[in-house]
Parts: sequence; structure tokens; C-alpha cells
Amino acid sequence: METVSRLQRSSHTAFIHDGALFVWGGYQVVDNQEVLLPSAELWTCDLESRTWRRRQMGGDVPPDLLGSCSSYLHHTLYIFGGTDTSEYSNQMFSVDLAAPSYSWRRLTDIKGSPPSPRDRHTCWVHRDRIIYFGGYGCKTMWDVQNTPTANFLVEEMSWATIGNTLFRFWGWNNEVHVFETRSGTWSHPETQGSLPLPRDGHASALQGNKGYISGGLEATELDIFCLDLDTWTWTSCPAPRSRPPLGRSMFTMTALSDGSLFVFGGLGANGETLKDAWRFDPQGAQWTEVHHPHGDKPRVSHSACLGNDDDVVVFGGSSNISVVADLVTVLRVPSPHHCHDVLVFQTQPYSLHRLCVDLISGGSQLFGRQLDWLPLKLRRKIERRAAFFCCESAERSAAF
Repeated sequence: METVSRLQRSSHTAFIHDGALFVWGGYQVVDNQEVLLPSAELWTCDLESRTWRRRQMGGDVPPDLLGSCSSYLHHTLYIFGGTDTSEYSNQMFSVDLAAPSYSWRRLTDIKGSPPSPRDRHTCWVHRDRIIYFGGYGCKTMWDVQNTPTANFLVEEMSWATIGNTLFRFWGWNNEVHVFETRSGTWSHPETQGSLPLPRDGHASALQGNKGYISGGLEATELDIFCLDLDTWTWTSCPAPRSRPPLGRSMFTMTALSDGSLFVFGGLGANGETLKDAWRFDPQGAQWTEVHHPHGDKPRVSHSACLGNDDDVVVFGGSSNISVVADLVTVLRVPSPHHCHDVLVFQTQPYSLHRLCVDLISGGSQLFGRQLDWLPLKLRRKIERRAAFFCCESAERSAAF
């Protein structure tokens, strides 16, 4: 029996609040089998000290899922969709993370029609609304007949029957669905403009009132589309002035404060697990490759969140996914290479305050009792950072 850390995972969800990274769901591989991780637990990481804590969760606990889409709004975590590898979900769950104990609640008193069951979709949070796009999942015969062909791409040989009657199909969509968190209402706005192709495994990010999506297709180059969340108009970003990155899926895209978008990793159209990072300027339609210190750490099906000082915080994922193709199908082989480390990408110069805190924390033993002269809040921050530098130093020593 393999020994696997409970933190090693892929296809999970994550967000940052008040200096802590929250991680939920996903799967890992044990003894060459994919194992879904418990939905009744939530992991938090103090990003100053890099110490982890596991929190138990009660209430209407969701089924163990991968490929769910999470959003964090007003201290509440929302989970929609996902799969347990055999059934797809279109249920919505929420948990109040400001409460003393965490208790899941299944949202049942909902108005409007929810999206069809799906996974590997994405969302934006805008004006108390959660706006979902795309994904892979199932539709009934009636749904398929009443969905425009431009919005749902049926996967060949993916239908189910009762007797001789077709009743369910699987495939990809490019639908936009809105959930109003205050009223608990689903709606399906009519979009216009240059619609992106149906897809899953793509990445998304929000800049102001613009929702961006990218990738998720077997394309040689990475595409970018933008949805205006006020007018519901799609536009395809113009042909870039520079060479675009390789097409990919299961990667991350993070919105930075300067208006640019940060892309990292993913499964390339060439079948490789990628380790490159890029920055896209929507105004100038310009791609710029980013040189970073994690070039030996490819990632796919990881998470990425915006931290302090515009740091992009990447967690988990797999460092190597194997894809096997024959004349009929393309199969993903269970990968044991799941990760549990936290990667930080610096995207802007740090403030003098942060540089001083890191310098003092990295050599706190040199300052001795002088640290007691600092204000309490600052002293505690330095103590937490010192714990991180101490562990990092120990890990480097163990590596040699």
C-alpha cells in the first residue's frame, strides 16, 4: 500500500482569504487507482508560515467530487457541479466560512432552471452573481433537441439508451448561466458576438466587468475570448502581435492588478505536461513569456490564486500526466505524480516593507531580543515568516 500525503491532489478547488489558502476536493492516485478526496474536510494553509490545518465539515455534505467549480463570495464558499467519475452533478452547495464551525448546506429552494450536469467548467464572480461557462457533461434527448447546435457539441458514441430509445448524450458546451446569490435564482442570458467553441478544461479570469476564457481545445495555439458581463457580448481577442503560447487544457489563468492575465502550466496540445508561464496584455494583444524559478516543476490540473503583492500562488496538480492514444480513443492513464507543494510566482517588485520583513525573518536569530521591540502585529508576522524560512532551510539540507 502506497503512502500518500492527504494534501497531494489534482482537479481540486482553491481560493485565498485573509492570508490563508483554502483547498477543497479533487483526487489523488493510490496503488494506481484514482481516489476521490473527502468532501467533509477543508484544508487551510497560512501563507506566511506555510503551515497546514485540516478542518472537518458537517451538514449536508456534498458527494466526493472532482472537476467541481468553486467560488468565494461574502465569506461563503459555493460549489457547483463536478463528477464522482461515473455520475455528473448539477447540484449547488454552500458553506459559511465565517461561522465557528463549518456546515455544508445544499441549496434546494432555488428559482429558475439550473444548468445541466457538468464538470471542468469555470466561473466568474461579479456583482453578487456567479457566472458559469462551459464544461463537459450530459444532456437528455429533450435538452439536446432544444439546445442550439452552436452551444452543445455531442461526443461521438457517447449516448445512453433505454431499450431502443436514445435518452442521454454527453458532450461539451459554451453556455453561460448566472446564479444570483442574494435571490437564489438561476438565469440563462442570451449572449451575442463571436461565441467561443464549446469546451472543458479551459481557464478563466475576471478583469473589471470582463470575463476571459482561454484554452481547453486541441488547438496548436492558445486562444482568448472576452465576455462583457454588462452587455453579454462575446469578443475574440485580436490576433496577437507576438507568438502565442502552445494550445493547452487543465491550466490556470490569473488576473493581475495591472490588467494583465497570468497563464501557467497545463496539458499541452503536444501531450506534454507544461511548465511555462506567460503574461497576456488584453489592451495590446501581446503575449510575453515569463521567466520564473519553477522551471523544474511542470503542473497540470493545479489551482492558482492571487495572493499579496500580486503573487500568483499555485498549489497541487500533477507533475506528469500520461496520455495513451489508439485508433478509437484517447485515454488518460492514472498518474501517481500528484503534488502538494505551494509555488509562488512574483509578478511585480515587492514593497520595501515586504523586503524588510523577509530579510529579518530569514535571519531572525541575528536580531535576538531586538524583535521584542517591534509592534505586536509585525512581530507575529515575522515569527510566522521565520517558521517558513526555517522549514525551507531544513528541506534544502535534507535534499543534499
